[in-house]
Amino acid sequence: MSDTGPAPLDVAIVGAGIAGLSAAHTLLERGRARGVPVRLAIFDADDRAGGVIRTERIDGFVVEAGPDCFITDKPWALKLCERLGLADDLVGTNPACRRSFVLRGRRLLPIPDGFHLMAPARLMSFATTPTLSLRGRIRAAFDLVLPRGPVVPDESLASFVTRRFGAEVLERLAQPLLAGIYNADPERLSLRATMPRFLDLERDHRSVIAGLRRGRRGATGAGAGTSGARYSLFVAPRRGMGAIVERLLQAIPAEALHLQSRVIALRSESPQRGGPGGPRWMVSTGRGATQSFHAVVLALGAGQAAPLLRPLDGDLADRLAATPYGSSTTVSLGYRETDVRRALDGFGFVVPRLENRPLIACSFASVKFPDRAPDGGVLLRAFTSETLVPGRDEGRAIEAMRDQLREMLGITAVPLLARAWFHPASMAQYDVGHLDRVAEVESRLGRLPGLALAGNGLRGVGVPDCVRSGEAAADLVLSQAPLLVA
Repeated sequence: MSDTGPAPLDVAIVGAGIAGLSAAHTLLERGRARGVPVRLAIFDADDRAGGVIRTERIDGFVVEAGPDCFITDKPWALKLCERLGLADDLVGTNPACRRSFVLRGRRLLPIPDGFHLMAPARLMSFATTPTLSLRGRIRAAFDLVLPRGPVVPDESLASFVTRRFGAEVLERLAQPLLAGIYNADPERLSLRATMPRFLDLERDHRSVIAGLRRGRRGATGAGAGTSGARYSLFVAPRRGMGAIVERLLQAIPAEALHLQSRVIALRSESPQRGGPGGPRWMVSTGRGATQSFHAVVLALGAGQAAPLLRPLDGDLADRLAATPYGSSTTVSLGYRETDVRRALDGFGFVVPRLENRPLIACSFASVKFPDRAPDGGVLLRAFTSETLVPGRDEGRAIEAMRDQLREMLGITAVPLLARAWFHPASMAQYDVGHLDRVAEVESRLGRLPGLALAGNGLRGVGVPDCVRSGEAAADLVLSQAPLLVA
């Protein structure tokens, strides 16, 4: 310790998305509380911070490039907003329209009331839904009498839904609803890594439907009158998700942020063999600069972190590189209310893969949240993927989505607003066996003091999960501070 106080903990954060910014905020906030001064350098290859979170406010429209909300039953994003002074700015979804639809042919059919992503909780609404055939509804009801499934290390979402409810529920409801979250093939997605709640329901109640019904009776009615997702749990800042990034940047010293600074190499050096302190981390950027730090947080996608870690631990890099990632494209279209022939009496619709269309889903953004469009306006968000609309051509993506919405919503007018965003390799897809890979990654990370990972590659893809990962990385670094600072 010097005469002026403890030496600062120098930390590099690679990646200025929500995980990296959350790690930075937590390091500063909890470092002050613990009497550990922290000096940050945040590197990002992009020319802006926030990663996939980006809000544009255009002519009264609040347009999201990436996620448009977060869920509150995972508390980390909500608590972050409270600490940032954004709690009073959060708005919930429109209680009058908490339902969604699924496309069948050219018809938008309501998703059964109380259907929870993969399973029904309300039998009467499910028994009369036109979304499934009579045979499909009867097969789904077999869940009430089927025994528990075999005890296996892991299984796919498709396997679970099919054995509990049948192929038609998978194809017509579960697959399109899950695609709106993961944009991935349910045949590959791990049940334990993505939807462990349903596995718990089967284990505890035998019947998933019975477990959901018992849980609903014990609840306070938050899910009443909803279908598709638990919309009552979703919130967003009134000014858009970008408000979270803006407030985080206000809390971080401006000189700490280094944009258009791609990190190209990472190595570890011990300051004095056998001496005090832990390893010194050397971070090199594409600009030719190399700086030393006590600790490094890699707040990147797993595939982006892998090349930086390969010289340190090839097996660790291989495990991270094995995590598949999917790409997504969002197209926002603004119209006058009078341009839309169909009533927008829900939050949007999903499109089953078997419909063979380039559209994955469409959100009625200005119905879902207040103040997303000017008076007399409507904002829609269509979702597709690079494989369905290749080339990252904004004009092509916009025209493809306009063609789809012309069929489904009767919109022939030229939009007042049209914007497309491409997010290549941005969505981690947790395949079967993912949690075993995570355990191996975390074990190997324990051998590299002063190094932490954050982001969506390990334990959750949503905004709250990424916030939690950044906070956990910051806590790990702070817990090692006495060993890292000489």
